[in-house]
Amino acid sequence: MDIGFKENLKIEFKSDVKKLPDDDIIDVVVAFANTDGGDFYLGVEDDGEITGLHKTHKDITQLAAYIANKTVPPIAVKTEKMLDSGVDYILITVPKSRSIVAATNGKMLRRRLKADGTPENIPMYPNEINTRLSSLSLLDFSSLHVPDAEYSDLDSTEREHLRNVIRNYRGETYLLELNDEEIDKALQFVKDVGGELVPTYCGMLMIGKKDRLKALMPTAESSFQILDGTKVVVNETFFLPIISAFEKIETYIEARNSEIEYEEGLFRMSVPDFDRRAFREAIVNAYSHRDYTMLGMVRVLLDDQGLTISNPGGFIEGVTLNNLLTAEPHGRNPALADALKRIGLAERTGRGIDRIFEGSLIYGRPLPDYSETTQTNVKLFIPKSLPDKAFINMILKEQKKSGGTLPVNSLFVLNELKQNRRMSAKELAESTNITEARMKQTLETLVESGLIERLGTNANSKYILSSKVYREADNTIGYVRQTGVDTIRYPEMVLKYARENGGRITRAEAAELCRIEPSQAYRVLKKLVDKNKLVLVGAGQGAHYELTQK
Repeated sequence: MDIGFKENLKIEFKSDVKKLPDDDIIDVVVAFANTDGGDFYLGVEDDGEITGLHKTHKDITQLAAYIANKTVPPIAVKTEKMLDSGVDYILITVPKSRSIVAATNGKMLRRRLKADGTPENIPMYPNEINTRLSSLSLLDFSSLHVPDAEYSDLDSTEREHLRNVIRNYRGETYLLELNDEEIDKALQFVKDVGGELVPTYCGMLMIGKKDRLKALMPTAESSFQILDGTKVVVNETFFLPIISAFEKIETYIEARNSEIEYEEGLFRMSVPDFDRRAFREAIVNAYSHRDYTMLGMVRVLLDDQGLTISNPGGFIEGVTLNNLLTAEPHGRNPALADALKRIGLAERTGRGIDRIFEGSLIYGRPLPDYSETTQTNVKLFIPKSLPDKAFINMILKEQKKSGGTLPVNSLFVLNELKQNRRMSAKELAESTNITEARMKQTLETLVESGLIERLGTNANSKYILSSKVYREADNTIGYVRQTGVDTIRYPEMVLKYARENGGRITRAEAAELCRIEPSQAYRVLKKLVDKNKLVLVGAGQGAHYELTQK
């Protein structure tokens, strides 16, 4: 009898034929709790064969109580007795813990996948405790003071550099009025330890002396590479405070960030390979959210395909590929993130991810890609591609008309409709990971603005880019293909209905007849009035249209 699936990070099998030692049961539970939780099948062999329970483990209530008594803090597992072909086994469902869990004997473990893809339970070492707490937003590592560091390890030159950044990036100007010690305290660069000011990890990362940063924080390394095909053009690693590292990387990218001149009428603009605000925010995010308890480096790679930015430490607890744009803003290093925002380098709202996506969307380019992110590494790829001039023109005209920028959700919808031509509200919500409620609001706004049109009036209605957008892109044929023959037949249908209805028709009847919105029905009727096919009679609720020739 085979259970039908294999072990993985969240599934574990243990044989109980010879009675699995109770300590081994606790080890599995602790490892699951300290990772992502999971299902523990007791009475199943490693290959999935169901061999049954030892008699001492058949009381599931007693087993759950034992687990709670042998874990700190107590883990409340769910136990369920299973039966297959007369052989019983137990499913122990272990929840993910919001804190560090240990066995009562002091043992702490976590789960990981081996090179062959099978799981194992391994010890959780002291440095990994900080990583775990940080990922759960229970510890701000950047706010801790650095052992063996002294106030003199902070660089006065870097502090002046920081003041220049505040001026140039419109940070909090009141910071410029503070002396060195006051600004260090205000930005959490130091802590009072035993009556002395000692640098925090945030302070060392922001304005630490290069040699001391390398000695005290070996995890603060950065790397920049440029590849031309397979040829390595630049390959440099360095230990620099974040502001200096940021500016060094920015200089490298700017030197190779070529631009295309885009001209529309009297309007001219330069479109770079990579939007400056987007890649700046991406680089700052990499430094702000990386796990400084893990060895590794912030790595930036520029090649023929695009720009790749990666950093140690997976997504923070609660953030996934599916909710990147909707998860509440929170970071792994709050003190560091706060300092970067206050000096003007990072997005103050905490929604820098919106800016990263916006940097591609406004030019009609492929979206930034986080799909290669793992539990231990965040990896962002920004593709390099030619801009879509028709799409840029549409965005620019709308922003000029509205006097503001288009929300990122609107840009997502327009991009999807550009790629997929016609989609329902549900399909758009699923493809963009925007909730259906927000999607409905976004679609209504875009319909009102004239950028998109709705085909049909029921729950399965489709949305397309509007005739205006297709016309301005010199693609009327494309519009007709998307709307089908229906829009061409609307006037004919309306006139036929009027003839069969005593020579009259109302807007509501036209909307129901053509299965379109009342606003679209109004436009169909108005065109027929302009062509002298119909005449408007009356006003308000009693208004209707009559045939000019009955």
